[in-house]
Amino acid sequence: MVTGSAVPSRHKIEESDKGLRRVDSGACHHFFGRLILATSTQSIPSSATLPQVKWGPWTRAITPSFADCFFIALLAWLFVCGANGWKALLTDGDTGWHIRTGQYIIANHRVPAQDLFSFSKPGAVWFAWEWLSDVWFAALYAMGGLKAIVLFAAALITAYATLLVRYAIWRGSNALLAALVALLAVGSSTMHFLARPHLFTLILLPACVWLLEVDRRKNTRWIWALVPVTAIWTNLHGGFLVFLACLALLAGGCAIETFLGRRRWPEVRRYSALLVACSAASLLNPYGIALHTHIVEYLRLDWIKDMVQEFQAPTFRTEGQLQFEALLLIGLVAAGFLLKRRRVTESLWILFLAHSSLVSVRHAPLFAAIAGPIVASEISAWWSASGAKKASILGILHQVGKDITPSFRWTSVWPAGVILALAFIDAPVKWPRDFPAEVFPTQMIHENADLLQSGRVLTTDQWGDYLIYSYYPNQKVFFDGRSDFYGEKLGQEYFHLLQGAYDWQSILRRHRFDVALLPVAWPLASLLKLDPAWKVVKDDRRAVLFVHLGHHSAVD
Repeated sequence: MVTGSAVPSRHKIEESDKGLRRVDSGACHHFFGRLILATSTQSIPSSATLPQVKWGPWTRAITPSFADCFFIALLAWLFVCGANGWKALLTDGDTGWHIRTGQYIIANHRVPAQDLFSFSKPGAVWFAWEWLSDVWFAALYAMGGLKAIVLFAAALITAYATLLVRYAIWRGSNALLAALVALLAVGSSTMHFLARPHLFTLILLPACVWLLEVDRRKNTRWIWALVPVTAIWTNLHGGFLVFLACLALLAGGCAIETFLGRRRWPEVRRYSALLVACSAASLLNPYGIALHTHIVEYLRLDWIKDMVQEFQAPTFRTEGQLQFEALLLIGLVAAGFLLKRRRVTESLWILFLAHSSLVSVRHAPLFAAIAGPIVASEISAWWSASGAKKASILGILHQVGKDITPSFRWTSVWPAGVILALAFIDAPVKWPRDFPAEVFPTQMIHENADLLQSGRVLTTDQWGDYLIYSYYPNQKVFFDGRSDFYGEKLGQEYFHLLQGAYDWQSILRRHRFDVALLPVAWPLASLLKLDPAWKVVKDDRRAVLFVHLGHHSAVD
């Protein structure tokens, strides 16, 4: 949703004032404290005295590791045990039109090239550039409804956190510190813990960068698997462009390190070739190079930056953003020390994503995904070199982290088993059967289905998404979450309507609205109550449903 003094943003960063929290990031730190307490009070022996156990592949497959415990505990804490954990994943209505788009693609065996959902731009050219995610969401919905979608989203989020822990440990981080920084990254990323396609980027970006770092230590043929991965990623979410930028920074960083006296020319050639190959693979999408042009132009539009809150700079007011601020400051300090040691590539990654997240807060989770493991390994190196006494608290915690580190280095079948078990459980887990009523006027919409489907409805972009989810193909909307599709002209008209600006009446007449479903906080709701041409059908003090007296369903 566009920003404004009278209406909350579509990609709201602040926690909902209606009592629905997306993720309790404070709970993450409580969870971490419990983890430290549990591990530190069990008299873990020194690694020098541990018996040497040979772990076979089958033993590891069935024995839960600390990484598995971290995954399962975080899943339970954030989603299973929380009152609003599952519902919070559906607080963005975009999920609705993603489902309906996927159903259209499955039914028609083609990706739409024209608009499906609006009466304001019917048949206009539309880039359905997350079409593969849409198909996946539709398939999940067919298998298990909204339950399947939120379970999949929660699994991706907890896998993302676990991936960061293992990535940091691979880089040399102490296990406890890796877990702490991963939870800080989780808190920084809560704004995007939503059942939307960007979750694929959230897990693919650190995974692919990790593979790049593995290859830097010792060249491997697996690095070329990034080419087909990029092709798939391109059709899942536009975040593939961030990975291409990181790959370009890797090649450039190696070149700079060469000029600083470290011979990196073979790496420059290798990663430049990989960049070319991955860039070519990204053209394998329904729109070719036009997709890249469209995304870049969209991200550069000033009206988008002015009106959509997630494209604006962070405010550092909420708990999640304060955690992001802490990680940002530590990351910038780490970048300075890395530059001092002529490790240019990691510094460029941190600085690039730090700048991106300060310009647009939507990039903060991507900064956390890359900077988190680097920060954890750098602090761990300092911690190891600090010479803390073994009997001190820091010394004990350092030894505990060292002792449990090996158990973070593998994953068994337990996380998959827990997800599978949840898939077959209906009670007592509170699975969502609809989008949350705290955000969407679900009852009012379903009680007045005939009226809404018979008129040209003016409503918020969020609620327009929900109308598409509820009544497509019978329901078309004026404006929904696809701000890149509607463009500046319609975007400005929508903004003027929500503000009740000077030209609100002419805009209403131009688009021939005959039904309006508005939040009570919109100035336009008060204006329509005073307009004799409009009649209030329902007012529940959160939303107001109006009908124009010229509409055939209007009653005296």
